[in-house]
Amino acid sequence: MNVEAWAGSQDQAAADLTPSPARPDKLCLDSFWSEVETIRQGGSYSESDGARRDSKNSEEGEQEVQWLQDAGLSTLISGGDGGHEDDVEKAVLLSTLTRTQAAAVQRRLDSYTCSLRRRNKPSPRDVRDVFAPLTAPTTVPESQYAEHRSPESRMETPPTAISVEPQAGTQREEIFITDIAYCEQAAILLKQAKLPQNSTSRRKDDGTLPKVICPQCRLGVTHIQDLSQADMKKVRQLALIDMTALCDLLELEVKRHKTCKRRMPEGALFGVPLAMLVESDQKLKPCTSVPLVLQALLSFLEKKGIDSEGILRVPGSQSRIKMLQQKLEGTYYSGDFNWDEVSPNDAAALLKKFIRELPSPLLSAEYLNTFSAVRDIPELKQKLHMLNLLVILLPEANRNTLKVLLEFLSKVVSREKRNRMNLWAVSTIMAPNLFLHKAVPSRLTEGMEKGQAERAADIMRLLIRYQDLLWTVPNFLMSQVRKLNENSSRRYQFYDKRIKNLLRKIHTDSRDKPEKSSSEPCRTVKIQVGDMLSSSIEVHLNINSRAADLLAQVHQDLCRSDSGKGLKRNGCFTYHDCAIYEVGGNIGEHCLDPNTHLLDLYNSNPGGEWVIKLKSAANRGL
Repeated sequence: MNVEAWAGSQDQAAADLTPSPARPDKLCLDSFWSEVETIRQGGSYSESDGARRDSKNSEEGEQEVQWLQDAGLSTLISGGDGGHEDDVEKAVLLSTLTRTQAAAVQRRLDSYTCSLRRRNKPSPRDVRDVFAPLTAPTTVPESQYAEHRSPESRMETPPTAISVEPQAGTQREEIFITDIAYCEQAAILLKQAKLPQNSTSRRKDDGTLPKVICPQCRLGVTHIQDLSQADMKKVRQLALIDMTALCDLLELEVKRHKTCKRRMPEGALFGVPLAMLVESDQKLKPCTSVPLVLQALLSFLEKKGIDSEGILRVPGSQSRIKMLQQKLEGTYYSGDFNWDEVSPNDAAALLKKFIRELPSPLLSAEYLNTFSAVRDIPELKQKLHMLNLLVILLPEANRNTLKVLLEFLSKVVSREKRNRMNLWAVSTIMAPNLFLHKAVPSRLTEGMEKGQAERAADIMRLLIRYQDLLWTVPNFLMSQVRKLNENSSRRYQFYDKRIKNLLRKIHTDSRDKPEKSSSEPCRTVKIQVGDMLSSSIEVHLNINSRAADLLAQVHQDLCRSDSGKGLKRNGCFTYHDCAIYEVGGNIGEHCLDPNTHLLDLYNSNPGGEWVIKLKSAANRGL
């Protein structure tokens, strides 16, 4: 079985060579509360009533309304004003849900109905009155649920995340399953925990992080930046439903907060919303996805400060930091700012100040409390499930910014021998800057310093260590998006009540593929140069054909011809900058993983086209 280990970013292997303590030491804990005190003195965080008023708890029923809107199901409570067209659109989405996901939707509707009754308002239509014939597939037994999964992603591995006990002196490993919905995995684990033979005590958590091994799907790994915006919107809707169902099963009480509108800051860099900064920077550099000033700070620290002992921990001079901030505000875009005058510790303080002064948290006001609640989940694999879904749900600017920050922090950890900053040290120092924000009241108190600091830092170290895994789209969400697109393409069938049974049969038997012909199938692959198609080639597919092999073949063919001039650099075809994109059929646009098996992809999406072209800016790296 093919497996892929997710131990962190590109520098994590170097970090693993140096053993880190299983728990934060006293210096880490002191640094944690020192950082909290610095934040409070700087006015970036306050527990005052004024700060609490700045974050409003939603009115009764408003949380459910917002949730249904984000999940793409707002018409379920709109009284049917959108007409039968909207009913069909929502039925298409509901038809892709698993039983546990559908139950989470029904709980939100029931909660909203109860809040309406308390306010003496007429209740909305019962969801069963609108979708009863079409939601039947969402309440099927678990044996039939397996039919919702694509054949390519089915595995013989049991539908749980398995722990592999290590031998003496070896690192513990965890098998991380993404083919089955995370909420369904949690439901299975809960059932197993109730069985007498499974009532044994859990293995005590020693605080060390295992290597996470993810069995590879033959369709390859899908990273967040590999999908089109239209498909990512559907992924986010489905991820929200799955995350909510998972929270219900784990009995996590999470409340979303909304922040009041703030006066725009006078400066052009600090205190400016991330999306606005990115939009402004894109006028200078069109492909920008992370604020340029943040990129400059991280680049400087990586070159000049990453080996400095105590980087991030040793505080800079407050007077110098204030003066540097003013200089950055006034001269950064003109190019007159002199980085040679900046000390690494002052730059690190500026980095943390930039994150703290964002008008809304980097982890977003909507999901900051949910990130914090992950600390209460005992199982590591379920923590990673929640974090994976939360990363998908973050706004694009926040997600990209968080990614480059975590990549830098991973590099700091990898240089522990020089800078004396291990994973716990980096995590405990950075946790307050991400989890404390004036826009969202926090439950962090100094009553139990050690426990509070450990729990906050635990989430940070998971984000740093497993960031490569967390920035992927799990296989079950990809399968659901493909199913959603397939159902949407034959929406007209929902209008004819006479063929609803036929549609349900198609849905049930969709996994059955026609018998393959004895000869190898052939596929046309288009080669695109800029906005123009340069040529196309015919490719014979077999069970071992991979995307990387096809790119190598195209490279050889074009290097021998003149048709690849537009994709040549210094006389050589730059196929390393190119990728195969799956376009159309049951997907919008999907940048393929080099390890994708093309015959499986062909069977999964026979109606799609394959195009070889230069990678987008997101696929080449933020």
